[in-house]
Amino acid sequence: MPNSKPLVLDVDGTFLKTDMLMESFWGALGQNPIACIGVCVKHFSNRARLKRELAGLAQLRVDLLPVNPQVAELARHSKQMGRKVLFASGSDKVLVAQLAADHGMDQPVFASDGQVNLTGSRKAAALVEAFGEAGFDYAGDGPVDKPVWQAAENAIIVGSHPQIARSLANSCSNVEEFGGGWQMRDLLRAFRPHQWVKNALLFLPLIAAHRFDMAGLLIVLVAAIAFSAAASAIYIVNDLLDLEADRLHPTKRDRPFASGAVPILTGMAASVILGGFALGLAFAISWSMMGIVALYMSLSLAYSLKLKRMRWIDIATLAGLYTLRVIAGAVAAKVLASGFLVAFIFPSFIALGCVKRLTELTLAANDEKLPGRGYGRLDRGDLLNVAGLGIAGALLAFFLYSFTATAKDLYANIWQVWLALIPIGAWMIRMVTLGWQGKQDYDPIVFAMRDKIGIALIVATLALLFTAVG
Repeated sequence: MPNSKPLVLDVDGTFLKTDMLMESFWGALGQNPIACIGVCVKHFSNRARLKRELAGLAQLRVDLLPVNPQVAELARHSKQMGRKVLFASGSDKVLVAQLAADHGMDQPVFASDGQVNLTGSRKAAALVEAFGEAGFDYAGDGPVDKPVWQAAENAIIVGSHPQIARSLANSCSNVEEFGGGWQMRDLLRAFRPHQWVKNALLFLPLIAAHRFDMAGLLIVLVAAIAFSAAASAIYIVNDLLDLEADRLHPTKRDRPFASGAVPILTGMAASVILGGFALGLAFAISWSMMGIVALYMSLSLAYSLKLKRMRWIDIATLAGLYTLRVIAGAVAAKVLASGFLVAFIFPSFIALGCVKRLTELTLAANDEKLPGRGYGRLDRGDLLNVAGLGIAGALLAFFLYSFTATAKDLYANIWQVWLALIPIGAWMIRMVTLGWQGKQDYDPIVFAMRDKIGIALIVATLALLFTAVG
């Protein structure tokens, strides 16, 4: 005889591979950071009210939230068998009701209502009042659900909780376990280690000064590790702020937090640890280095919260972050960062920032503005013009540098320095052209590391500069 008792599903960590309170927090923080922080401070001790206020600020697209396929299949099969399938969640009722409507679940929904935080024993009491003792089956994911499992006829445990499963075996007719949890390799993906190659820019002041002593190289390597940890901390924050935009993106939707492969709380903890490690390592070099890393992290955070949504400001900020890497390398190795070097780096990365946006717009599915960005396809022409100005500015700075006393001291054959302008210009023009044509991936620096023709142009530039030394 088919089971006529309702199947009740927890939402956070059970039906969903994410937590709607954390989703609401990061959604609200990205849209209105001041109001979000104010709500958290004011209602931190009142979880039900906190959930209601954050839900109102965030305006979540619950239809985009990642679903646990095993639990979704269980719900689908149960409905086919004629059973009612209901949600019972500690998340806010407005969000849970919308989620139930989006996924065709039955009514009513049991959830927090702004006054009562429906978790643990309160959830168990509500379900017993509605269906009676052992009058329902329940799927949950953690120790807070133990009172609900004890009140249910059958328990479904999502994730690895062997002790809870053993203790429930005596009180429930049946205990079923579904897989869950996260894997370290997914968290490491969130660090974006392939992006650490950008920190090779810290070695540029040493190379420009023709200093290749081991002490200088080692101290800059330590600084590059600090910058890598700082960058990874901010990448995590950026991903958490961009959850909705990433889920609307053809490839970014597979990122660890957007896909639900790693819990948001785990990412938050990792970000704090990485940021602390970065500042500590920078402090071991010098106070100045710690200040630069702190400035880099602050500017990166401002970019993630607001600046990336502002036309042109976003590109200038990205160029500034790359330039800070060069300055950090000079401070670490205690060499002078030439004004011409900075004047070359900043416009170069203005051009590459435009390439990043050009690529995104060319590959976009429609003419609407990119999610979380201030650009649409109609801006491609303006981006191309600004990229051209960036290339011209960088080449001019490089050319003017060749007339300085420093250049004459370092290079015996200045004509070869001038000749190096050809592969540099060719590389930049190639990057812009490929971005315009949509033939890159979404990060020009990562693409450059795999582009054989581009690498050949870079090698040709370095060969000309080294032979110019004489």
